[in-house]
Amino acid sequence: MEYVTHHGRRTAYRVSEGDGEGPGILFVHGSGGTHAIWKAQARLRDAAPVVSMDLSGHGESDDVDAEPGPEALAAYADDVVAVAEETGATVLCGNSLGGAVVQWVALERDYAARLEGLVLQGTGAKLAVLQDLREWLADDFERAIEFLHGPDRVFHDAPAEYAELSMDAMRRTGRAVVERDFLTCHRFDVRDRVSTIDVPTLAVAGEHDRLTPPRYHEFLASEIPSCERAVIEDAAHLAMIEQPEAFNALLREFLGRVANA
Repeated sequence: MEYVTHHGRRTAYRVSEGDGEGPGILFVHGSGGTHAIWKAQARLRDAAPVVSMDLSGHGESDDVDAEPGPEALAAYADDVVAVAEETGATVLCGNSLGGAVVQWVALERDYAARLEGLVLQGTGAKLAVLQDLREWLADDFERAIEFLHGPDRVFHDAPAEYAELSMDAMRRTGRAVVERDFLTCHRFDVRDRVSTIDVPTLAVAGEHDRLTPPRYHEFLASEIPSCERAVIEDAAHLAMIEQPEAFNALLREFLGRVANA
């Protein structure tokens, strides 16, 4: 792992370099995750430099003292900008909470002027969280984890060990940070602003995703002027893990279009 220091904290990231000469792409995980969810996307290094990162309080990154909602979202956006500036990445790809964060960068940060593309996977312009889940995150963390790994939420039909790894990752991140993540999602709503995003965008849904269903991505594609939509079959929320070849094929094509724009 490599590190960049900003705003008094260290943010961890990993670079996978190959022969790719396309625009660098930075991958941003969702609630309770780490850079590790993007392991299969390192295969894209023959198309472009690949960077994955840990948001504050996740993986190997220092935590941040931020209240759930806009304050945490802004801090996470600072993490992304710091890593993007350090690595030169000009395409941002975010899953779930990570999708909210990269939208925030595109809408609120000066770095938006350097962006060449966005990939919004398993996310939306609004990310409401069920009240039951919010309550379990507060007082029954294990039940919250089990709920998220129920049918067609995090995974559709992945091997059992995938679910175990994902559940263990949430436990390691810890209840407080995971709750902050989901409450930040719950308070995120840029439906009235996404139409101002002016870079090529790809919205990717998992066919069976019940957490951020395909209709969320239909909205993104209808509102963002240069947004294409794709659905990955036989996948739910973490399509990049369940169907990495299909996901990578979409990104490879998108990166090619961005490079030739």
